[in-house]
Amino acid sequence: MSLNELTTLTASLGFTERNDPFKLFAEWMEDAKKSEPNDPDAMSVATVDEDGLPNVRMILLKDFSERGFVFYTNFESQKGHEILATGKAALCFHWKTLRRQVRVRGIVETVSDAEADAYFKSRARDSRIGAWASQQSRPLKARFELETAVAMATARYALGDVPRPPYWSGFRVRPLSIEFWHDRPFRLHDRVVFRREKPDGEFSKARLYP
Repeated sequence: MSLNELTTLTASLGFTERNDPFKLFAEWMEDAKKSEPNDPDAMSVATVDEDGLPNVRMILLKDFSERGFVFYTNFESQKGHEILATGKAALCFHWKTLRRQVRVRGIVETVSDAEADAYFKSRARDSRIGAWASQQSRPLKARFELETAVAMATARYALGDVPRPPYWSGFRVRPLSIEFWHDRPFRLHDRVVFRREKPDGEFSKARLYP
């Protein structure tokens, strides 16, 4: 067995003994920040529409804690409408350099106005202007239409702060399950899932066949 294989095996066996999924996720995220060349906080977000047809897209995780996983968006977008309608979503993180994956499924709540305001103010000014200009997910006749909307929003907020649009805020996914997956030789991967019945309940842990 090579040194790299031994290191992977040791790390894998260590994670299966952990009993706190949030601390384990924090450790894996820190590892990803050191190894992933682009966007270690990238994740796919899955929702379902009114016909039960799934939708998935890549966005960025902006915060996480024992309260849940937070991202921000236009609530009038497709994902916004679908999440507000169902109150449910699933997330998936995949860190190729580490050969690790985390899947999250849970109940979704909106963040507080104070949280949304604080994050919106942290964004680049052009991004804040863009939030006013873009009618996210709706038909766009031509690129010029978007550029015109950006110019108008820029003129409107030429001086002073750019306030948060009333339709722009954040979602917090409060997990009912968090599954950790770690690549192992011969596809005999390690899988550990933490589950609970309600967002404020206690987790139980189980190992899964790969």
